[in-house]
Amino acid sequence: MTDYSDRFDRLETNLVHAGAPRPNIGGAVVTPIFQSANYLMADEGAYDEVRYIRLSNSPNHFTLQARLAAAEEGESALVTASGMAAITTSILAFVGAGEHLLTQRTLYGGTQNFLDEDGPRLNIAHTAIDTVAGSPADWEAALRPETRLILVESISNPLMEVGDLEAVVAFARSHGLITMIDNTFASPVNFRPLEIGIDLVVHSATKYLNGHSDIVAGAVVGSATHVDRVRHLLLHLGGSIDPNTAFLFERGLKTLALRVARQNSSAMQIAEFLAGRDDIERVNYPGLPSDPGHAVARELFSGFGGMLSFYTGDVERAERFLSRVRIPLHAASLGGVESLVVRPSRSSHLGVPPTAREALGITDDLVRVSTGIEDPGELIADFEQALDR
Repeated sequence: MTDYSDRFDRLETNLVHAGAPRPNIGGAVVTPIFQSANYLMADEGAYDEVRYIRLSNSPNHFTLQARLAAAEEGESALVTASGMAAITTSILAFVGAGEHLLTQRTLYGGTQNFLDEDGPRLNIAHTAIDTVAGSPADWEAALRPETRLILVESISNPLMEVGDLEAVVAFARSHGLITMIDNTFASPVNFRPLEIGIDLVVHSATKYLNGHSDIVAGAVVGSATHVDRVRHLLLHLGGSIDPNTAFLFERGLKTLALRVARQNSSAMQIAEFLAGRDDIERVNYPGLPSDPGHAVARELFSGFGGMLSFYTGDVERAERFLSRVRIPLHAASLGGVESLVVRPSRSSHLGVPPTAREALGITDDLVRVSTGIEDPGELIADFEQALDR
Protein backbone atom coordinates (compact mmCIF):
# COMPACT_ATOMS: atom_id res chain seq x y z
CA MET A 1 0.00 0.00 0.00
CA THR A 2 1.50 3.34 -1.08
CA ASP A 3 1.70 5.97 1.65
CA TYR A 4 1.60 9.73 0.90
CA SER A 5 1.56 11.03 4.48
CA ASP A 6 5.17 12.21 4.92
CA ARG A 7 5.42 15.71 6.49
CA PHE A 8 8.32 17.63 7.95
CA ASP A 9 8.88 20.55 10.32
CA ARG A 10 10.14 23.14 7.85
CA LEU A 11 8.49 24.55 4.73
CA GLU A 12 11.64 24.16 2.61
CA THR A 13 11.80 20.44 3.37
CA ASN A 14 8.07 19.94 2.80
CA LEU A 15 8.30 21.59 -0.63
CA VAL A 16 10.82 18.96 -1.71
CA HIS A 17 9.69 15.82 0.13
CA ALA A 18 6.19 16.04 1.65
CA GLY A 19 3.65 13.65 0.17
CA ALA A 20 6.20 11.69 -1.85
CA PRO A 21 5.03 8.09 -2.39
CA ARG A 22 6.53 5.67 0.12
CA PRO A 23 7.97 3.25 -0.69
CA ASN A 24 9.35 5.04 -3.76
CA ILE A 25 7.48 3.67 -6.76
CA GLY A 26 9.86 1.44 -8.70
CA GLY A 27 12.70 3.01 -6.74
CA ALA A 28 12.23 6.32 -8.59
CA VAL A 29 13.62 9.38 -6.81
CA VAL A 30 11.19 11.61 -8.73
CA THR A 31 7.48 10.77 -8.83
CA PRO A 32 6.88 9.13 -12.24
CA ILE A 33 4.18 10.41 -14.58
CA PHE A 34 1.19 8.07 -14.38
CA GLN A 35 -0.34 8.69 -17.79
CA SER A 36 -3.32 6.44 -17.14
CA ALA A 37 -6.94 7.59 -17.25
CA ASN A 38 -8.23 4.79 -15.03
CA TYR A 39 -7.11 2.18 -12.50
CA LEU A 40 -8.13 -1.33 -11.43
CA MET A 41 -11.21 -1.54 -9.23
CA ALA A 42 -10.79 -2.40 -5.55
CA ASP A 43 -13.30 -2.19 -2.68
CA GLU A 44 -14.68 1.30 -3.35
CA GLY A 45 -17.46 2.32 -1.01
CA ALA A 46 -18.31 5.60 -2.71
CA TYR A 47 -18.10 7.14 -6.17
CA ASP A 48 -15.34 9.52 -5.05
CA GLU A 49 -13.14 6.51 -4.32
CA VAL A 50 -13.25 5.08 -7.86
CA ARG A 51 -9.73 5.44 -9.34
CA TYR A 52 -10.27 7.68 -12.36
CA ILE A 53 -8.22 10.65 -13.53
CA ARG A 54 -11.12 13.15 -13.44
CA LEU A 55 -11.51 12.39 -9.75
CA SER A 56 -7.98 13.71 -9.06
CA ASN A 57 -6.80 10.46 -7.49
CA SER A 58 -3.82 9.29 -9.54
CA PRO A 59 -0.47 8.89 -7.74
CA ASN A 60 0.58 12.24 -9.25
CA HIS A 61 -2.48 13.92 -7.75
CA PHE A 62 -2.01 12.26 -4.36
CA THR A 63 1.62 13.40 -4.08
CA LEU A 64 0.97 16.95 -5.23
CA GLN A 65 -2.08 17.46 -3.05
CA ALA A 66 -0.31 16.14 0.05
CA ARG A 67 2.66 18.44 -0.63
CA LEU A 68 0.45 21.50 -1.06
CA ALA A 69 -1.42 20.74 2.16
CA ALA A 70 1.90 20.50 4.01
CA ALA A 71 3.17 23.75 2.46
CA GLU A 72 0.10 25.71 3.60
CA GLU A 73 -0.15 23.85 6.93
CA GLY A 74 -3.58 22.53 5.97
CA GLU A 75 -5.27 19.18 6.47
CA SER A 76 -6.13 18.65 2.83
CA ALA A 77 -5.60 20.07 -0.65
CA LEU A 78 -7.09 19.79 -4.11
CA VAL A 79 -5.47 20.63 -7.45
CA THR A 80 -7.56 22.08 -10.26
CA ALA A 81 -7.28 22.85 -13.96
CA SER A 82 -6.63 26.57 -13.38
CA GLY A 83 -6.65 29.24 -10.72
CA MET A 84 -10.10 30.30 -11.90
CA ALA A 85 -11.33 26.71 -11.51
CA ALA A 86 -10.09 26.82 -7.91
CA ILE A 87 -11.73 30.18 -7.24
CA THR A 88 -15.08 29.62 -8.93
CA THR A 89 -15.54 26.05 -7.68
CA SER A 90 -14.75 27.13 -4.12
CA ILE A 91 -17.22 30.01 -4.28
CA LEU A 92 -19.95 27.81 -5.73
CA ALA A 93 -19.30 25.12 -3.12
CA PHE A 94 -20.27 27.52 -0.33
CA VAL A 95 -22.55 30.10 -1.98
CA GLY A 96 -25.70 28.93 -3.73
CA ALA A 97 -28.58 30.49 -5.63
CA GLY A 98 -30.23 33.28 -3.68
CA GLU A 99 -27.19 33.73 -1.46
CA HIS A 100 -24.58 36.46 -1.10
CA LEU A 101 -20.86 36.98 -0.47
CA LEU A 102 -18.65 39.86 0.57
CA THR A 103 -15.50 40.66 -1.39
CA GLN A 104 -12.63 43.04 -0.90
CA ARG A 105 -12.72 46.23 -2.94
CA THR A 106 -10.14 45.20 -5.53
CA LEU A 107 -10.05 41.68 -6.92
CA TYR A 108 -8.26 39.89 -9.73
CA GLY A 109 -10.10 40.78 -12.95
CA GLY A 110 -11.10 37.19 -13.72
CA THR A 111 -12.70 36.80 -10.30
CA GLN A 112 -14.44 40.16 -10.64
CA ASN A 113 -15.77 39.25 -14.09
CA PHE A 114 -17.15 35.95 -12.80
CA LEU A 115 -19.00 37.69 -9.97
CA ASP A 116 -20.27 40.54 -12.17
CA GLU A 117 -21.23 38.56 -15.27
CA ASP A 118 -22.03 35.03 -14.10
CA GLY A 119 -23.16 35.84 -10.56
CA PRO A 120 -26.50 37.40 -11.62
CA ARG A 121 -27.27 34.48 -13.93
CA LEU A 122 -26.61 32.08 -11.03
CA ASN A 123 -28.62 34.32 -8.66
CA ILE A 124 -25.52 34.92 -6.55
CA ALA A 125 -25.00 38.48 -5.30
CA HIS A 126 -21.87 40.14 -3.95
CA THR A 127 -20.95 43.39 -2.21
CA ALA A 128 -17.49 44.95 -2.07
CA ILE A 129 -16.04 46.14 1.23
CA ASP A 130 -12.89 48.15 1.89
CA THR A 131 -10.54 45.94 3.91
CA VAL A 132 -7.71 48.51 3.77
CA ALA A 133 -9.25 51.81 4.86
CA GLY A 134 -12.58 50.47 6.10
CA SER A 135 -13.45 48.92 9.45
CA PRO A 136 -15.67 46.06 10.65
CA ALA A 137 -18.29 48.66 11.56
CA ASP A 138 -18.41 49.64 7.88
CA TRP A 139 -18.58 46.01 6.77
CA GLU A 140 -21.64 45.39 8.95
CA ALA A 141 -23.73 47.53 6.59
CA ALA A 142 -22.94 45.18 3.68
CA LEU A 143 -24.09 42.04 5.51
CA ARG A 144 -27.31 40.30 4.54
CA PRO A 145 -29.13 37.39 6.16
CA GLU A 146 -28.11 35.31 3.14
CA THR A 147 -24.38 36.20 3.30
CA ARG A 148 -22.30 33.04 3.38
CA LEU A 149 -18.69 33.86 2.54
CA ILE A 150 -16.09 36.63 2.52
CA LEU A 151 -13.45 36.61 -0.24
CA VAL A 152 -10.14 38.49 0.01
CA GLU A 153 -6.64 38.41 -1.49
CA SER A 154 -3.46 38.35 0.59
CA ILE A 155 -1.91 40.93 -1.79
CA SER A 156 -4.36 42.38 -4.27
CA ASN A 157 -3.94 42.39 -8.03
CA PRO A 158 -2.77 44.85 -9.37
CA LEU A 159 -2.60 47.50 -6.61
CA MET A 160 -0.71 45.31 -4.09
CA GLU A 161 -3.13 46.25 -1.32
CA VAL A 162 -2.88 44.34 1.96
CA GLY A 163 -6.05 44.52 4.01
CA ASP A 164 -6.59 43.95 7.71
CA LEU A 165 -6.72 40.17 7.34
CA GLU A 166 -6.95 39.38 11.05
CA ALA A 167 -9.93 41.72 11.35
CA VAL A 168 -11.52 39.90 8.40
CA VAL A 169 -11.14 36.58 10.20
CA ALA A 170 -12.63 37.94 13.44
CA PHE A 171 -15.51 39.58 11.56
CA ALA A 172 -16.30 36.39 9.64
CA ARG A 173 -16.26 34.24 12.76
CA SER A 174 -18.57 36.58 14.61
CA HIS A 175 -21.08 36.33 11.76
CA GLY A 176 -20.69 32.66 10.85
CA LEU A 177 -19.08 33.28 7.46
CA ILE A 178 -16.57 31.14 5.58
CA THR A 179 -13.32 33.01 4.87
CA MET A 180 -11.60 32.40 1.53
CA ILE A 181 -8.33 33.99 0.44
CA ASP A 182 -6.46 34.07 -2.84
CA ASN A 183 -2.84 33.64 -1.73
CA THR A 184 -1.33 33.64 -5.22
CA PHE A 185 0.76 36.80 -4.85
CA ALA A 186 2.20 35.96 -1.43
CA SER A 187 2.67 32.19 -1.80
CA PRO A 188 3.08 30.02 1.32
CA VAL A 189 6.71 31.17 1.52
CA ASN A 190 5.60 34.66 2.55
CA PHE A 191 2.25 33.94 4.19
CA ARG A 192 0.21 30.94 5.35
CA PRO A 193 -3.35 32.23 5.86
CA LEU A 194 -4.65 29.11 7.63
CA GLU A 195 -2.38 29.99 10.56
CA ILE A 196 -4.42 33.15 11.30
CA GLY A 197 -7.76 31.36 10.96
CA ILE A 198 -8.66 31.68 7.28
CA ASP A 199 -10.84 28.71 6.27
CA LEU A 200 -9.90 28.17 2.64
CA VAL A 201 -6.83 29.15 0.60
CA VAL A 202 -6.83 29.22 -3.21
CA HIS A 203 -3.98 29.73 -5.65
CA SER A 204 -3.42 30.21 -9.32
CA ALA A 205 -0.61 27.65 -9.38
CA THR A 206 0.25 28.87 -12.87
CA LYS A 207 2.15 31.63 -11.07
CA TYR A 208 4.57 31.23 -8.15
CA LEU A 209 3.78 27.65 -7.13
CA ASN A 210 4.93 26.34 -10.51
CA GLY A 211 7.13 29.32 -11.30
CA HIS A 212 8.21 28.44 -14.84
CA SER A 213 5.37 29.80 -17.02
CA ASP A 214 4.73 26.41 -18.61
CA ILE A 215 1.49 25.10 -17.06
CA VAL A 216 -1.98 26.25 -16.06
CA ALA A 217 -3.25 24.92 -12.72
CA GLY A 218 -4.91 25.89 -9.46
CA ALA A 219 -5.02 24.75 -5.86
CA VAL A 220 -7.41 24.73 -2.90
CA VAL A 221 -6.15 24.11 0.65
CA GLY A 222 -7.92 23.95 4.00
CA SER A 223 -9.59 21.57 6.41
CA ALA A 224 -10.56 18.15 5.11
CA THR A 225 -14.24 19.07 5.54
CA HIS A 226 -14.00 22.27 3.49
CA VAL A 227 -11.76 20.83 0.78
CA ASP A 228 -13.98 17.76 0.39
CA ARG A 229 -16.94 20.05 -0.21
CA VAL A 230 -15.04 21.77 -3.02
CA ARG A 231 -13.77 18.43 -4.32
CA HIS A 232 -17.28 17.00 -4.58
CA LEU A 233 -18.37 19.89 -6.80
CA LEU A 234 -15.19 19.72 -8.87
CA LEU A 235 -15.95 16.08 -9.66
CA HIS A 236 -19.13 17.26 -11.39
CA LEU A 237 -17.61 20.30 -13.08
CA GLY A 238 -14.60 18.35 -14.34
CA GLY A 239 -11.88 20.90 -13.62
CA SER A 240 -9.13 18.34 -13.00
CA ILE A 241 -5.51 18.44 -14.17
CA ASP A 242 -3.68 15.77 -16.12
CA PRO A 243 -0.71 13.80 -14.68
CA ASN A 244 1.89 15.55 -16.84
CA THR A 245 0.75 18.95 -15.53
CA ALA A 246 0.85 17.56 -11.99
CA PHE A 247 4.42 16.38 -12.60
CA LEU A 248 5.56 19.85 -13.75
CA PHE A 249 3.65 21.47 -10.89
CA GLU A 250 5.39 19.22 -8.34
CA ARG A 251 8.78 19.93 -9.90
CA GLY A 252 8.22 23.68 -9.69
CA LEU A 253 7.23 23.48 -6.02
CA LYS A 254 10.65 22.12 -5.09
CA THR A 255 12.36 25.44 -5.83
CA LEU A 256 9.56 27.74 -4.59
CA ALA A 257 11.35 28.89 -1.44
CA LEU A 258 14.55 29.74 -3.34
CA ARG A 259 12.75 31.59 -6.12
CA VAL A 260 10.49 33.63 -3.86
CA ALA A 261 13.36 34.69 -1.59
CA ARG A 262 15.18 36.11 -4.62
CA GLN A 263 12.01 37.73 -5.99
CA ASN A 264 11.25 39.33 -2.61
CA SER A 265 14.70 40.89 -2.49
CA SER A 266 14.74 42.08 -6.09
CA ALA A 267 11.23 43.55 -5.96
CA MET A 268 12.14 45.52 -2.83
CA GLN A 269 15.18 47.01 -4.60
CA ILE A 270 13.17 47.90 -7.71
CA ALA A 271 10.37 49.44 -5.62
CA GLU A 272 12.86 51.60 -3.72
CA PHE A 273 14.48 52.70 -7.00
CA LEU A 274 11.14 53.70 -8.52
CA ALA A 275 9.95 55.41 -5.32
CA GLY A 276 13.09 57.54 -5.40
CA ARG A 277 12.33 58.97 -8.84
CA ASP A 278 10.49 62.30 -9.09
CA ASP A 279 8.92 61.29 -12.42
CA ILE A 280 7.04 58.29 -10.95
CA GLU A 281 3.75 59.31 -9.36
CA ARG A 282 3.38 56.41 -6.94
CA VAL A 283 4.70 52.92 -6.34
CA ASN A 284 2.45 50.18 -4.95
CA TYR A 285 4.50 47.71 -2.91
CA PRO A 286 3.75 46.57 0.66
CA GLY A 287 7.45 46.48 1.48
CA LEU A 288 7.71 50.26 1.28
CA PRO A 289 7.13 51.97 4.67
CA SER A 290 4.94 54.55 2.90
CA ASP A 291 2.56 51.88 1.59
CA PRO A 292 -0.87 51.77 3.32
CA GLY A 293 -0.59 48.01 3.82
CA HIS A 294 2.97 48.00 5.13
CA ALA A 295 2.14 47.68 8.83
CA VAL A 296 -0.13 44.66 8.31
CA ALA A 297 2.29 43.04 5.85
CA ARG A 298 5.24 43.55 8.20
CA GLU A 299 3.30 41.88 11.03
CA LEU A 300 1.86 38.92 9.11
CA PHE A 301 4.22 38.24 6.20
CA SER A 302 7.75 36.87 6.14
CA GLY A 303 8.38 38.65 2.82
CA PHE A 304 6.63 41.28 0.74
CA GLY A 305 6.45 39.41 -2.55
CA GLY A 306 7.79 39.80 -6.06
CA MET A 307 4.94 41.93 -7.41
CA LEU A 308 4.77 45.71 -7.63
CA SER A 309 3.06 48.36 -9.72
CA PHE A 310 3.63 52.04 -10.44
CA TYR A 311 2.01 55.01 -12.12
CA THR A 312 3.97 56.63 -14.95
CA GLY A 313 1.72 59.72 -15.22
CA ASP A 314 0.22 59.09 -18.65
CA VAL A 315 -0.55 56.15 -20.89
CA GLU A 316 1.89 57.18 -23.64
CA ARG A 317 4.78 57.14 -21.18
CA ALA A 318 3.66 53.76 -19.87
CA GLU A 319 3.64 52.36 -23.42
CA ARG A 320 7.07 53.83 -24.15
CA PHE A 321 8.44 52.19 -21.02
CA LEU A 322 6.98 48.81 -22.00
CA SER A 323 8.51 49.05 -25.47
CA ARG A 324 11.97 50.11 -24.25
CA VAL A 325 12.79 47.66 -21.47
CA ARG A 326 15.12 44.93 -22.72
CA ILE A 327 15.07 42.31 -19.96
CA PRO A 328 11.44 42.08 -18.74
CA LEU A 329 9.04 40.61 -21.25
CA HIS A 330 5.85 42.50 -22.09
CA ALA A 331 3.39 39.73 -21.27
CA ALA A 332 0.51 38.89 -18.98
CA SER A 333 0.61 36.42 -16.06
CA LEU A 334 3.24 36.53 -13.33
CA GLY A 335 5.31 34.62 -10.80
CA GLY A 336 7.79 32.99 -13.18
CA VAL A 337 11.57 33.06 -13.22
CA GLU A 338 11.50 35.74 -15.93
CA SER A 339 10.48 39.33 -15.15
CA LEU A 340 7.28 40.51 -16.84
CA VAL A 341 5.77 43.98 -17.31
CA VAL A 342 2.24 44.82 -18.41
CA ARG A 343 -0.52 47.39 -18.14
CA PRO A 344 -3.35 45.75 -16.11
CA SER A 345 -5.94 47.77 -18.01
CA ARG A 346 -4.86 45.81 -21.08
CA SER A 347 -4.52 42.42 -19.42
CA SER A 348 -5.88 41.17 -16.08
CA HIS A 349 -8.57 43.88 -15.88
CA LEU A 350 -9.36 44.31 -19.56
CA GLY A 351 -12.81 42.80 -18.96
CA VAL A 352 -13.65 45.31 -16.21
CA PRO A 353 -15.47 48.43 -17.53
CA PRO A 354 -13.09 51.42 -17.83
CA THR A 355 -15.06 53.58 -15.40
CA ALA A 356 -15.00 50.82 -12.78
CA ARG A 357 -11.27 50.28 -13.32
CA GLU A 358 -10.46 53.95 -12.89
CA ALA A 359 -12.62 54.22 -9.77
CA LEU A 360 -10.47 51.51 -8.21
CA GLY A 361 -7.22 53.20 -9.24
CA ILE A 362 -6.44 50.84 -12.12
CA THR A 363 -5.75 53.62 -14.61
CA ASP A 364 -4.25 53.30 -18.06
CA ASP A 365 -0.85 54.59 -16.89
CA LEU A 366 -0.49 51.85 -14.26
CA VAL A 367 2.32 49.37 -15.00
CA ARG A 368 2.54 46.05 -13.13
CA VAL A 369 5.87 44.31 -12.64
CA SER A 370 6.38 40.63 -11.90
CA THR A 371 9.98 40.36 -10.73
CA GLY A 372 11.92 37.32 -11.87
CA ILE A 373 15.22 35.90 -10.70
CA GLU A 374 17.51 37.92 -12.96
CA ASP A 375 20.27 40.11 -11.49
CA PRO A 376 18.45 42.96 -9.69
CA GLY A 377 21.11 45.55 -10.52
CA GLU A 378 20.81 44.80 -14.21
CA LEU A 379 17.01 44.99 -13.98
CA ILE A 380 17.18 48.40 -12.30
CA ALA A 381 19.61 49.68 -14.92
CA ASP A 382 17.23 48.51 -17.61
CA PHE A 383 14.28 50.23 -15.93
CA GLU A 384 16.35 53.40 -15.63
CA GLN A 385 17.28 53.57 -19.31
CA ALA A 386 13.70 52.83 -20.36
CA LEU A 387 12.35 55.65 -18.17
CA ASP A 388 15.10 58.14 -19.06
CA ARG A 389 15.04 57.80 -22.83
